[in-house]
Amino acid sequence: MYLLNQILEINTKNVGIKTITDYVKFYINLEMQKSVSLLSFINNEKIVLKHKLENRKLDKESILNGIRILEELTEEIKRGGELAVLEKYGK
Repeated sequence: MYLLNQILEINTKNVGIKTITDYVKFYINLEMQKSVSLLSFINNEKIVLKHKLENRKLDKESILNGIRILEELTEEIKRGGELAVLEKYGK
């Protein structure tokens, strides 16, 4: 999990994930589907972003937007399942 946290830290700083599709494609590109579920990935990313809110130098609005996107993605997974979400946004 430590390595995943490092990857997420780098990604959210440099890439600027802004949509559900961005998050899903990032997850797919990490090629970790066999070891980490999409829902676990999302939950970990939310934790990372919530910790970032404590840093006064970062753009809080973009962090809050990321958290909102992840919460929306979580709800979509609960409604339709991970496979459906991966198929919908992973193209």
